Amino acid sequence: MTEKEKMLNGDHYNSRDPELIAMYHNARKLLKQYNNLDSELAETREDILRALFEYKGPDIWIETPFFCDYGKNISIGANTFVNTNCMFLDNNKITIGKNGLIAPYVQIYTATHPLKASERIITEGNTSRYLTSTKPVTIGDNVWVGGNSVIFPGVTIGNNVTIGAGSVVTKDVPDNVLAYGNPCKVIKIL
Repeated sequence: MTEKEKMLNGDHYNSRDPELIAMYHNARKLLKQYNNLDSELAETREDILRALFEYKGPDIWIETPFFCDYGKNISIGANTFVNTNCMFLDNNKITIGKNGLIAPYVQIYTATHPLKASERIITEGNTSRYLTSTKPVTIGDNVWVGGNSVIFPGVTIGNNVTIGAGSVVTKDVPDNVLAYGNPCKVIKIL
């Protein structure tokens, strides 16, 4: 298996693999163009997002600045709005459905590491590296994620959900609910 295949499979992988570093640099070039582009250049913005993402539905809008690791592991459905200063660490798949509202400073993480330093850090001679694995994140249709929320690796958020601002989403959230808090909990059915 390649390191990219291991990464997408959720196995430990080498994040400094040349193929992954090349993907990283490509994303940085596209993000630099996108984040520095005049907001009136809609067609150019669309072209950059199509080159960056695995899938970009029609009529999505992503405010700048926007940040991600690779871009190629991100799919966003039609009519979704991503507000300013969002960070999507797409070491695994991040899938966002249609009609989504992603508020400012939302962070979506797919990478994880062993909790114990002795298991996380591998020493080889005079150098060390750390173990990384990943879990995908899925956000359904018609979801509003409030500002400054953090979504952990492996989380699935159902359809028609509202996540309150400042939430730390560590577990799956079912369809048709309001959920918020740290840790995020279902508050009521919508």
